[in-house]
Amino acid sequence: MEGYDPTFLGPVVPLPVPAQRVRTLPSTHFTVLLDPVRRLAAATAVTVDGTVLRDVPRGDDWHLDPRVPADEQAGPELYARNDLDRGHLVRRRDPVWGEPGVAARANRETFAYPNAAPQASGFNQGRDLWLGLEDHVLEHAQAQRLRLAVLTGPVLAGDDPVYRGVGIPRRFWKVVAWALDAGRRLAAAGFVLDQTPQLRADELAARTHAAAAVDDPPPLGPFRTFQVPVADVADLTGLDLGPLPAADVLAVTAPQALAWRELSDLAEVTLR
Repeated sequence: MEGYDPTFLGPVVPLPVPAQRVRTLPSTHFTVLLDPVRRLAAATAVTVDGTVLRDVPRGDDWHLDPRVPADEQAGPELYARNDLDRGHLVRRRDPVWGEPGVAARANRETFAYPNAAPQASGFNQGRDLWLGLEDHVLEHAQAQRLRLAVLTGPVLAGDDPVYRGVGIPRRFWKVVAWALDAGRRLAAAGFVLDQTPQLRADELAARTHAAAAVDDPPPLGPFRTFQVPVADVADLTGLDLGPLPAADVLAVTAPQALAWRELSDLAEVTLR
């Protein structure tokens, strides 16, 4: 389990550095930084080599990570008898590259519970947009050896609603990085997924109370995806993202666009 490689792109992209204590869990081509208090990842990082991606049967073998005490992971009990989805943080397909045995191992390892976070279930157009971001950037990076570093995780806010002892994140973040100029410099783009319910405060309070009374999850809204300044991701999460805020394509090429912009289509993503 060699884990995430910070030198994969050429220019160094370090693991995010959280303010809180975390457990570092290296896996094949990716690493999870698990917050044992919140029982969810503070951040994940994965390398993607688009030239040797493999098609591997998905499987669905979600399992506790044996390296971590069970009470430090949000395991199967969080997702039982409700409509919460176990959302992959490191996207299942991203680390599935290289030799067939290596790719198969990476696929299995993405199904460890520290790589999951509770998300709104059911068909959701915003989910497809969020999951398609890596593919979209990979296509853009074809001239740069089809290599990406992808950092992602939930926003662990202090006021996240608690369900079965776990704070349910309402936002997720992603920063995608690639190299330019034959590996001499970095480019990066930041995104936020928001599943905050779009309800009035009194209606949200009433629905949250009603859900708790019958052991249902708190209300969650449809996915909304935003392209955001990478510096805002760092501020929102408290993570040290190293060189990535300075490499933000928005800051470099469109400083007038340094605001959150909701996306309805991948064609709206700014990458240059």
